[in-house]
Amino acid sequence: MRGSVKAEITPMFKQYFEVKHQYPDAVLFFRLGDFYEMFFEDAETVAPLLGLVLTKREAGKGLTAPMCGVPVEKALFYIQKLVDLGFKVAICEQVEDPATSKGLVKREVVKIYTPGLMVDLELPEKSKTYLASLYLDKKAGLAFLELSCGEFIFTEVNRETFLSELLKREPREILCLEEFAESEWISLIKGSLPKVHLSFLDKRAFGLTQVEDLLKLPYYERYQEGLKAANAILVYLQNYQPHLLDKIEAPVFYYPEEFLFLDEATKRNLELVKNLWDGSEKYSLFWVLDATVTPMGARLLKEWIIYPLRDINQIKLRQEAVSFLVEKPDLRDALREVLKKLPDLERLSTKCSLRLINPKEMALLRDSLKYLPEIKEIFSEIDQLPRLLRDILSQLGEFTGLYQRLCEVLVENPPYTLKDGGIIKRGIDPTLDELRDLKDHAVDYLSAIERKEREKTGIPNLRIGYNRVFGYYFEVSKGNVRLVPPYFERKQTLTNVERFVTPELKELEQKIITAEEKIKNLEYELFLGLREEVAQYKEDLKRTSLGLATLDVLVSLAKVAVENDYVCPEITEEEGLYIEEGRHPVIEKIQGKERFIPNSVELKKDEAVLLVITGPNMGGKSTYLRQTALIVIMAQMGSFVPAKYARLGVFDKVFTRIGAGDELARGKSTFMVEMSECAYILKNATSKSLVVLDEVGRGTSTYDGMSIAWAIAENLYEKKVFTLLATHYFELTELGKIYTGIKNYHVAVKEWQDDIIFMYKVLPGAANKSHGIEVAKLAGIPQEVVDRAKEILYKLERKNLKEPSETKIASKRVTQLSIFDREHPVLQKIRNLNIEEITPVEALNFLWEIKKELK
Repeated sequence: MRGSVKAEITPMFKQYFEVKHQYPDAVLFFRLGDFYEMFFEDAETVAPLLGLVLTKREAGKGLTAPMCGVPVEKALFYIQKLVDLGFKVAICEQVEDPATSKGLVKREVVKIYTPGLMVDLELPEKSKTYLASLYLDKKAGLAFLELSCGEFIFTEVNRETFLSELLKREPREILCLEEFAESEWISLIKGSLPKVHLSFLDKRAFGLTQVEDLLKLPYYERYQEGLKAANAILVYLQNYQPHLLDKIEAPVFYYPEEFLFLDEATKRNLELVKNLWDGSEKYSLFWVLDATVTPMGARLLKEWIIYPLRDINQIKLRQEAVSFLVEKPDLRDALREVLKKLPDLERLSTKCSLRLINPKEMALLRDSLKYLPEIKEIFSEIDQLPRLLRDILSQLGEFTGLYQRLCEVLVENPPYTLKDGGIIKRGIDPTLDELRDLKDHAVDYLSAIERKEREKTGIPNLRIGYNRVFGYYFEVSKGNVRLVPPYFERKQTLTNVERFVTPELKELEQKIITAEEKIKNLEYELFLGLREEVAQYKEDLKRTSLGLATLDVLVSLAKVAVENDYVCPEITEEEGLYIEEGRHPVIEKIQGKERFIPNSVELKKDEAVLLVITGPNMGGKSTYLRQTALIVIMAQMGSFVPAKYARLGVFDKVFTRIGAGDELARGKSTFMVEMSECAYILKNATSKSLVVLDEVGRGTSTYDGMSIAWAIAENLYEKKVFTLLATHYFELTELGKIYTGIKNYHVAVKEWQDDIIFMYKVLPGAANKSHGIEVAKLAGIPQEVVDRAKEILYKLERKNLKEPSETKIASKRVTQLSIFDREHPVLQKIRNLNIEEITPVEALNFLWEIKKELK
């Protein structure tokens, strides 16, 4: 059927199908005059997404094509929307002038936008947009390209942890082999990143045969899987943005082991860069720490948060710089004022190296260079600087010559577009100046020729005229035709006048008519040359932008530390941590410091490796767990921390198991997800890791859940993994009696009549009850339901559910129901009684006391 339809379609649609066949996975924007049109499946798919009217167009005999379109001048808005939704968009332009072409206008795809290659679309200022690649073998090879920032990196990790490393950077597009397309991790990615666009390349793309430069890298023999992933990115770039391929630097290997390992669950549960509520940056750790004033600084801060350090010396270098800036408020303010003036130098310099920068952006780059000396000047009067600040100053390049060159060539306020002129100053190119003079003073040049010919011929009324048929001409009255010289060529005879042209007039006419176009073309060529000049500074500009971003982050951390009363944590070689009056940075900022109740925590080898925290819901257990993990992360990224005092060893990994949602689409229940995450933790946690567990085992029956939680706690303790375990299973407090390194803590509450008051204070010892019914009452459960719950609990404790409901229990103290038959305290007293030494009177008194206790 396809063949019979093609035989009858119009030439234009035949051309459309030929182009579409080359890019079947992209939405094709097909140029027709002043519109980009989409047809067939493309139109039916995108019309509702873009809010476009779906119409039809005749495609041949008996065939109509569904169609929608957008104006060319507004196309970027629609392209951006589609790419944000995960689509590829191919732009098919008319590459011939319709006015001069014979037959059908030639069309070609000139650009393809994909979610991971968005360098010239609108990008989020504070986030990077990664194209990722995965190759799975014995190890997992991962590669990431951030085109707008010029970042191309790759690594290798084990198969158990690759998903966390892959998702940590939240790539917009992922390349992998088709054999992994239906595997479980794809479902995980789709669930975590709903906008991700998956593209599958065949094995040739991972074969290290497409791009020979990779074979020359020193990593080749050692990092096969990682290089295959990097190679696939280059092949993908070759397919979709081939003009950028030769401008990409070779990929750089990075070592995940240099950083504190944070898996995807931890990144999500601790809300490091996004909150769990609406997925925005608000109310995240990044939101608290972000006082940066440059886009590149904000992006670097986000990277520091998800990649805290493990090298104690590097941590201390950052701390030293932040401490220095904390103590010098005037210096901080002065630096912020200068940094505020800077544009996104990182992306501007990358656009230069990719030869994609436009005149307006080049002017921004020029203006940023003039502020660099101010930063150096601010530091010039300070004798002793921390090493990290000295390193930053050494990174800032010397761009006096480049700045002068840009000031000399570019007009003060150039346009965005490259081909409309108005870019280059006068005095740069003699030909350009001549063309501009010609364009600006065309009337003067015509008047000069007219005057010259009038004097030369002696024709007093000779004048220059113009019409659209043959352009400029000399007009001579009939009475003076005899005075016309031989080089005048007759063009037209009218009743009273005759019209002539001369070679000089035609030459001037041609110059005037083409001056505008020539000016635009020449300015375009001159700007391309200027762009090449700036591209030679790409390494210096990249190094400078990194230095400025680092300075911005350090100033931000210092400002936040001062405003929120954070302290510099002591980083030691000793394993464990001690945090005195620690606070949750996000909740504190939302509530205000005066309303937040601080809490202390200590984890110490052989003494307090695992803490069991009991107490009611809403009492502060989860906050206590989260704030401890957040303080560890903040400390290892070099930040000050919310506490009165903090001393921490360097951890290698932080794991969290907090909450769970059903993942029915993947066929996993809440409990299955919980157990999968616990299994992952048990396999990967070490004696230098911090594990935070909140309510493990609650997704199944009470006995099963408690048994699993007990076994998990024991396993972590035996491995000497630093652990905070919050639980409602009071039986787990027995662990503290069995193991010397397990300690019990509880969140304090005050009982008042039938209500409870949360104290939000974590204290030594186990809680004596859950207060679940009281919490239910606070949550708004009707009073009659609360009263009935108390009756049922009372009966359960007495193991007599058949007791009449009229039994009054309001005045009775409701205790926590235990799974185990706990020993009554009276039995313990009797067991401790020394019968041989007690007198008869003392025995009678003892029996009297026991009788009172049993009432």
